[in-house]
Amino acid sequence: MCRWRQVRNVYLKCSHSQNLPDQLNQCDSPRCKFSPYHPSSCQPPACTKTCIQYRGYPEQYSPNIDGLCPACLDSAKRH
Repeated sequence: MCRWRQVRNVYLKCSHSQNLPDQLNQCDSPRCKFSPYHPSSCQPPACTKTCIQYRGYPEQYSPNIDGLCPACLDSAKRH
């Protein structure tokens, strides 16, 4: 099932975090209407009865990065 991936980087040295743009992870299922493998010939009303009509819950990922956030790193370079 296709789903969005949400990434929030957490920077340990300054305690700031940064949300990255959401990414769409597409599945390989021909039964998911959002998949690139879903046949264009599959149309309602049959499609609504046989295929997944919604995306899955977003995958959330928050890596802890042992460093400064981009803003603090830029500020440190200027000083």
